[in-house]
Amino acid sequence: QVQLVESGGGLVQAGGSLRLSCAASGDTFSRYILGWFRQAPGKEREFVVGISRTGGNNYYVDSVKGRFSISRDNAKNTVYLQMNDLKPEDTAVYYCAARGIGIRIATRTDDYDYWGQGTQVTVSS
Repeated sequence: QVQLVESGGGLVQAGGSLRLSCAASGDTFSRYILGWFRQAPGKEREFVVGISRTGGNNYYVDSVKGRFSISRDNAKNTVYLQMNDLKPEDTAVYYCAARGIGIRIATRTDDYDYWGQGTQVTVSS
């Protein structure tokens, strides 16, 4: 079992940047495929990006390609989400999630076993 804690959210103007972190504890971090999801008010939680156990593979949703970058440091038990050129439509609560089984970077919320509490990202126009 792994516990996840996100940090780094905040209020930023359009075009600005934020770096989210998700620190894990409780289990071997490198066992997990990791994902970042987001949920805007009144909308379903959606997949943003995922990263493989070694960090060698990742998968981004089209709307963030070229603007967001995921990375992980297995020695520090932390996954990061660098968000550049932020847009008002990026406003949401961002969650990190861990998937212990399987080999692919899944995009459905049901495919992930553990979740953080979320961190709010607000982008003003």
